[in-house]
Amino acid sequence: MAVLKGDFTKEDPWRIFRIMSEFVDGFEELSDVKNAITIFGSARFKPSNRYYKLADETAYMMAKNGYSIITGAGPGIMEAANKGAKRAKGDSIGLNILIPTAQKPNKYVTRSVEFKYFFCRKVMFTKYSKAFIVFPGGFGTLDELFEGITLVQTKRVEPLPVILVGGEYWKDMIKWIKNTLLAKDAIEKQDLSIFSVADTPEEILSSIRKFYQR
Repeated sequence: MAVLKGDFTKEDPWRIFRIMSEFVDGFEELSDVKNAITIFGSARFKPSNRYYKLADETAYMMAKNGYSIITGAGPGIMEAANKGAKRAKGDSIGLNILIPTAQKPNKYVTRSVEFKYFFCRKVMFTKYSKAFIVFPGGFGTLDELFEGITLVQTKRVEPLPVILVGGEYWKDMIKWIKNTLLAKDAIEKQDLSIFSVADTPEEILSSIRKFYQR
């Protein structure tokens, strides 16, 4: 689409105001969120997928134990998590992103905040989460996973549990991290303790509780 000459909404100074407004809106909407976890995962998985069902069950259990559930508001794992939270009558939060594929918040979101910029949205995930629960996913999920790990590793955030769900899905990535990154001194052995693996909602809840008991 052609940009009109003199259209100030396409200039960088205007973008600064848009970025500021996204932070303000996010902080205002989520200011009362005190005990939340963020669930990440593929937007492609259908309700018949076992990880979709597991995300639903996990969010249900987390909500029943007093946690608000935050997702990216989209379909797939995000929808499943919001569905589980709503089914448990918990706080079901969706941080929607405006992308060319026109993602709309799934119908199980009870509180929604909209973002144009991924980095503003990521700040909200991190600021208001007590844990990151990472289900199987693609590039977007990996981006969120490794940014979370990096923030903990570099002590830019308070430590929080990062839990990979589905040992079978993640095993080759973990093997590569150990056999390549660690073996070639790209990371330290203690960095491996930033994340853990779980396969059931009970294991996930137990990991979060143990983390904060320490």
